[in-house]
Amino acid sequence: MNPEFWKRKKVFLTGHTGFKGSWLSLWLQSLDAEVTGYALAPPTQPGLFDLAHVKNGMESIHGDILNLEDLRRAIRKHQPEIVFHLAAQSLVRRSYEDPVGTFATNVLGTVNLLESIRDLPSVRSAVVVTTDKCYENRGDRRAYRETDRLGGADPYSTSKAAAELATTAFRNSFFTEKGRKANPGVATARAGNVIGGGDWAADRLIPDVVRAASKKKELLVRNPDAVRPWQHVLDPLCGYLSLAESLWQHPEEFSGAWNFGPEELQATSVADVLKRVRDVWGPEIQWRVDGRSHPHESQYLRLDCTKARTKLGWKPQWNLHSALEATVQWYQSYQSRRDMREVSANQIYSFQLAPSLPEMSRK
Repeated sequence: MNPEFWKRKKVFLTGHTGFKGSWLSLWLQSLDAEVTGYALAPPTQPGLFDLAHVKNGMESIHGDILNLEDLRRAIRKHQPEIVFHLAAQSLVRRSYEDPVGTFATNVLGTVNLLESIRDLPSVRSAVVVTTDKCYENRGDRRAYRETDRLGGADPYSTSKAAAELATTAFRNSFFTEKGRKANPGVATARAGNVIGGGDWAADRLIPDVVRAASKKKELLVRNPDAVRPWQHVLDPLCGYLSLAESLWQHPEEFSGAWNFGPEELQATSVADVLKRVRDVWGPEIQWRVDGRSHPHESQYLRLDCTKARTKLGWKPQWNLHSALEATVQWYQSYQSRRDMREVSANQIYSFQLAPSLPEMSRK
């Protein structure tokens, strides 16, 4: 990722009030990009968007991606050069409670975004963010590649697979037309389980740990043996930024699907993550298995990121220990009532300075 590239670039970002969107907005602001965000109100209180005063460095528009006319009007007004689509219903368990809303937001919302930019000459690159759960999970331990079959056993995963298919359809139908002055690069980005400060979403491991610790309660854990590709949120965001740059310069070569995950050996179980969090945070982190029945969730998820490594030159910079240290430091800073915009900006700065960790340190 080249910081100089982003100076004065006009960027439109959906979902900027969410966890990932807030971190990406802060990073883009630090790069001197001209950022416009379009999203519903912050999904949680507290949350990174408000605590870090994210809207202070950008234009923030309150809007619903299901309202095509409002979305189209906002995009056309700001004439962005680069678009990031992060607005989504992003929780597996909530998708069981509201499957209609999940499919509407994740599929039709993506279609509305693509429809809004397909005749907009200013757009040079667009990155649609989906998930590692878009793959048809067969329950084996093999890491999924971008060419593997899409699918899902729950509404959330299936809706994200459908968003991938919709993006491919739009790209093939409208963004590769001969005779146009320029066709923008359009890609999808599939990341693993992200952690980091400022996340208070329901049914996510680290926010659940923080809530339990703050109340001095024992955490109930649904599936301690589930294996996930854990990574700090800044690692895939760096991938999204690198991908957008490459799409700008070589749209035909870099359009398509991309995985952004940790080293395969960094994929580990929920129980192992909890032990590591306790090592960093302290003995007040306590948990036990919740023996009640729960909706289906995949047991194993791993990503093969060879494509991003070889073609984008991207690779994760923080191993799991570094990711957990940064995450715990953020929440402890919040508990100490520090300036969370400054804390977040310092973590972004530190991430950009940090060299990739050598293999021998990836424990």
